[in-house]
Amino acid sequence: MPHEEVNGQRLYYIRRGSGEPFLLIQGLSANHLHWGDEFLGLLEDDFELIAYDHRGIGHSARATEPFTIVDLAEDAAGLLDALEIDSAHVMGISMGGMVAQELALRHPDRVRTLTLGCTYAGGEGSATTDPQVIQHLGELFLTGRTEEGLRAGFEYNVSRDYAADPRNFELTQRIAAELPASLDVLLLQVQAVAGHDTSARLAEISAPTLVIHGTEDQMLPVDNARHIAERIPGARLEILEGVGHAFWWERPERSAELVRELAASAAAAQ
Repeated sequence: MPHEEVNGQRLYYIRRGSGEPFLLIQGLSANHLHWGDEFLGLLEDDFELIAYDHRGIGHSARATEPFTIVDLAEDAAGLLDALEIDSAHVMGISMGGMVAQELALRHPDRVRTLTLGCTYAGGEGSATTDPQVIQHLGELFLTGRTEEGLRAGFEYNVSRDYAADPRNFELTQRIAAELPASLDVLLLQVQAVAGHDTSARLAEISAPTLVIHGTEDQMLPVDNARHIAERIPGARLEILEGVGHAFWWERPERSAELVRELAASAAAAQ
């Protein structure tokens, strides 16, 4: 399995497709499998896709020490270095969107375009997850009711319509069985997210930016997308009606189309 040593971390990654490099950064508890073959398949004819597992997640090496969102952004930059990629289109979702924000701010020359999905910036004006959602999931996982926790987590991450089809839960079950995330690492990720705040610096982002969010997102309310898009110069805001947190699962074709449009418009502007 392909790994690279990055900032003292052994990170697992996959590469598929052909075209300009496109770095995909997943969210809290998620690994490279959570992008799903359907979404990746819609992009691989246009981009060389690089999806990786955060430290301590998936096939990457175990993580035991606390880290920050900035540390994870430096992991992303370090992976580009290790793969000898000068710059890439970047897409980050949820916690990965926080990482992508820091990457674009700290390494603007590495980011060709920036797609921020279902994420938030922190600071005044941002909206966090409903405490009742966090409490419910925490109780399930901390008491060992893993299957119930997976089901509840899935339902919080998608719209009601999407959750109503039992076939849609199969991907979550399959990934959890193949690459379960440890509770210790999840708590470290939660700690990192709690310290994230780019709100006052978003105006410094220079990459062409797309902000995507679903109206039925129960993990991070849709107002976060408006908060971010208003602060990044020239950012395009795309609100997906009736869609939950995992918008690329529910609307893979539209999500891929938006990414391609962003890359095309950036190329035309050069």
